[in-house]
Amino acid sequence: MSDTPAPHEPNVAGPAAPDPWKSFRGVMAGTLILEAIVVLLALPVVSMVGGGLTAWSTVYLVGFAVFLVLLAGVQGRPWAIWLNLGVQLILVAGFFVYPAVGMVGLLFVVVWAILAYLRAEVLRRQRRGLLPGQQQPPD
Repeated sequence: MSDTPAPHEPNVAGPAAPDPWKSFRGVMAGTLILEAIVVLLALPVVSMVGGGLTAWSTVYLVGFAVFLVLLAGVQGRPWAIWLNLGVQLILVAGFFVYPAVGMVGLLFVVVWAILAYLRAEVLRRQRRGLLPGQQQPPD
């Protein structure tokens, strides 16, 4: 016997509803990876127009980029969005390395604030049953 229903039998379970949080976790992880790339692209800028790369600035930029990549792996946790937003303060502190690094930090604070807003909006719609995956198909 096969586990699939015959064509004339109704599918009792039906297809699983799409998980909005799965795609949102992907957006957050992707944003962290892009942010890590941007931070690594600051290395040549700091070396050429900044005060030059020092051991501290190199460790700061490379270490922060590695941290962002590792952080992309924990996006399934409920506290991840708030950690992502809080971590941006470390990048804003990059003003001490080179002002452009701090400006990148401010830019990503805005990005993560928008993502936090979108998370709240999806949560609000999910609680009200307004998400497309929560709608009943028309009869």
